[in-house]
Amino acid sequence: MKHHLVPAALLLIAHLLQPTSAPAQAITGGETHALALCSDGTARAWGTGGSGELGNGSNTDSTFPVQVSPLTGITAIVGGEFHSHALKNDSTLWSWGYNSEGQLGDGTNTDSNVPVLVSSLTGITAIASGDLHSLALKGDGTIWAWGFNDWGQLGNGNYTDSNVPAQVSSLTGIKAIEGGGASYSIALKNDGTVWSWGYNYAGQFGNGTNTPSLVPVQASIAGVTAIAAGYAHTLALKPDSTVWAWGLNLFGQLGNGTYTDINVPVQVSGLTAVTAIAGGGGHSLALKNDGTVWTWGRNIQGELGIGTNTESNVPVQVSSLTGIIAVASGGQYSLALKNDGTVWASGSNLFGQLGDGTNTDTNVFVQVIGLCSISTGLARIADAPSVEVFPNPTTGRSTIQGTIAGAQLEIQDALGQEIQRSQLRGSSSEIDLSDRPNGMYVMTVRTRDAILTRRLIKQ
Repeated sequence: MKHHLVPAALLLIAHLLQPTSAPAQAITGGETHALALCSDGTARAWGTGGSGELGNGSNTDSTFPVQVSPLTGITAIVGGEFHSHALKNDSTLWSWGYNSEGQLGDGTNTDSNVPVLVSSLTGITAIASGDLHSLALKGDGTIWAWGFNDWGQLGNGNYTDSNVPAQVSSLTGIKAIEGGGASYSIALKNDGTVWSWGYNYAGQFGNGTNTPSLVPVQASIAGVTAIAAGYAHTLALKPDSTVWAWGLNLFGQLGNGTYTDINVPVQVSGLTAVTAIAGGGGHSLALKNDGTVWTWGRNIQGELGIGTNTESNVPVQVSSLTGIIAVASGGQYSLALKNDGTVWASGSNLFGQLGDGTNTDTNVFVQVIGLCSISTGLARIADAPSVEVFPNPTTGRSTIQGTIAGAQLEIQDALGQEIQRSQLRGSSSEIDLSDRPNGMYVMTVRTRDAILTRRLIKQ
């Protein structure tokens, strides 16, 4: 799979008079790619694109968000290992990306870098994805699954892969679904019980065994209001806002102060007032009702976002994040959505899954750039500035050249902090970032009638 940094000179976005924005309203993480749902019903994706999982008609990685095309009217999104799904407002389901096991559900095993319609499914209310399998919840409370089935993760009583949806056996009255990375599935019923099927090598079913199952089995917990799945560990939120966990605990991802796998639910230490949960490859996240985020587990790539790469078997607060309304996780990275519609990420960034214009891992949360931005239309396009920046990428000094006399230059770092503001004179000016760390910077040129933004990479 080919991975590379997209040249910043290609990232031109023209913002004309009275620009508006459509902030992100939902986030989700795949293994090494991420997605955001914008409030205008479109979706953006970034990270690994080698199997078409970004859905923009290419098989190229992207270190910044690109629009999933040509879908509109999207109400929900989810990322799998190397594939993605979107639910539309007409209750149809669309998929794109890797399809070797039929996980796109379109009746083929052919990869697609644009969305394709999932076969014979209507009335969908929720979607989920595991590594190579996919799940959908219908309005009648039934679950449908497709894709890889070597461990029975489709829950239909056999081990046969399916490239079209098949109903999960014996489950009705379902209100939430999740797919685990280690080939298992979980469901939450209206009565607060939790059910699992598929692979169970680490006890991720939470039923006191490590035995796989072709059909759903009940976990030893009741009164659950929300569920989340990691690679091989499961999380549950109870009505008293406490969090419970079970399964693989190699990195302390169960958050109970130990590193011992557990096949029955145990309470995550010291967490109260939790409103949302998320599970990653070897780490976990919780959102509290005060807008703070707490993380625990694996931290080799900085996925906990706490400023170190030291793992923790109990929850620790992400001090840099406030005003958060949603959390999500990929394989070795984390995502957070703020109340202003911005998205923030930390952890592994080998394929650009942090969306900050770089391929550099970070153990603090950085802002995803260029997300969900739209403009109202053309206005005096002849007056829009024509700008070139070179060299780009740069080792420190670059030249900005074009119709820029009298324009205002603003430069922000990857955290969105302004580091420079100046008035441009003449047709050429120098930008000096030699005293700044390597990474992505956002350069904005403002004239009376137009705004132009470019990304500048220092390396």
